[in-house]
Amino acid sequence: MTTIVNMDNEYTGSTRWPDLVVNEISLTEPFVWLKKGWDDFLKVKSYSLRYAAFFVFISCLITVTTLMTGNHFLLIFLFAGFFLVAPSIGIGLYQMSAFLEKNEPLKKCNAWEAFKQNQGQISMVTGGFFIILQLWVSMNFVLFALLYNGISPPLDNFFSNLYFSQEGKYFAIASVSLGFLFALTAFSISAITVPMLIDKKVDGFTAIRLSIKSVLNNFKAMMLWAFLIVAIVGFGLITFYIGLLIALPVIGHASWHAYKSLVPSD
Repeated sequence: MTTIVNMDNEYTGSTRWPDLVVNEISLTEPFVWLKKGWDDFLKVKSYSLRYAAFFVFISCLITVTTLMTGNHFLLIFLFAGFFLVAPSIGIGLYQMSAFLEKNEPLKKCNAWEAFKQNQGQISMVTGGFFIILQLWVSMNFVLFALLYNGISPPLDNFFSNLYFSQEGKYFAIASVSLGFLFALTAFSISAITVPMLIDKKVDGFTAIRLSIKSVLNNFKAMMLWAFLIVAIVGFGLITFYIGLLIALPVIGHASWHAYKSLVPSD
């Protein structure tokens, strides 16, 4: 049986797929995670709001820059990209919840320190999320070239013509199907990966495999969790990022509890 080398707070379980152990959860467990996430948010509201405000500011800055340069068609890819990088963005929120569990003072809580605990593996996993985004964008360009029958639509109404026109129906079907496949893949490899990487000395591939097994072994519950994430964070995005000030911390804290619920503590 292969094990991780002996380190502080190390993961000492097997890295072989048949031996990876995850808990089985009930269908309603995601609502428990949300409740715990909300409770954590209320306990550390000032910290969580400041943390979320930073990323809301960055998101607004990127969006305004995109609109001012006339690249409206990039917004859909940026929204998709937000969901892909969100597991890494939440690293500070995971640590806040971890500190609450241990009754440690939050003034010592620092996202950079959390990142440094396993920076090589977290960087690798985050890079993988960006690769998935690049692949999705690239595949859409290929599908557009192969399946779109009309003249390339103008940028100001690019997506309405692309996805809701007779000329673009085959592209729309293929693009949505491909997007669902990429979204399922991204969610499976990221559901608990980053929280585990800051909690234990474990390599990124083992954390990813545990995340995938968590999704496969609890498929219905995890699909409900994915839907709740998209609905809550999506609401935050469509409210001009105002709702994101609440949505991002609550989902971040809840994701920590999802990890703790799915991966046995021993």
